[in-house]
Amino acid sequence: MRAFVVLMCFLALGCLAQRPHPCTSPPLLSGALTVATQNEKLWAYAKYLYDALGQRTRLFEMGTYQNQSFTYDVLLLYRQGVMYEIDDKNKKCTKKPLKIDFHPMEIPKDASLLGQAIVGSSSGPGQGLLVNTWMGDLPQSAGKYMSTVTEFGCIPVSTTYHTDQFGWVVTNLFDNVIGILDPQYLNPPPFCQEAEMTTDDGEEPVSFFSLFTKRH
Repeated sequence: MRAFVVLMCFLALGCLAQRPHPCTSPPLLSGALTVATQNEKLWAYAKYLYDALGQRTRLFEMGTYQNQSFTYDVLLLYRQGVMYEIDDKNKKCTKKPLKIDFHPMEIPKDASLLGQAIVGSSSGPGQGLLVNTWMGDLPQSAGKYMSTVTEFGCIPVSTTYHTDQFGWVVTNLFDNVIGILDPQYLNPPPFCQEAEMTTDDGEEPVSFFSLFTKRH
């Protein structure tokens, strides 16, 4: 009996000691996030909808950029190569080409594990959240990123990276829910159906960060 107990303890410790692996977040997520920059030029709060299956994302934003307040509602349809800037109050819509590929929420396979930690407390059940923090190189950039996700479920918690223009950029995600309660928000509203494509040859390609800065 004692040998059986020792064996079970050994197996349990072995499972707990397994090294975390890069992971992919659930394909359907909704929640909220904040974005802030080191130089204090940008602070924004947004509700988000994320659909990796249909490659669609929507952001409902509010915040300040260079001391100017803004609100912004944007729908990104990656498969169609289209983005919609939506003014629901005035029932207006601007349609623009989306010239970037869809990138799922994930920890890339070449990321390096920085460590595992508990957010909150490990003193009692339900008092803490086990998370993994990873580091890697930004694509097409000499900079690096640092991302934290939950150990169970690979739910995004935060991402930090550096830019020459704004210094450190920190994104925190919270109130995450697996699934999308109202999928209609991932389709263009009826008043966008007649919107014609507009282009600006001098406009830089869209990125996550530009959605909070370049149009305000």
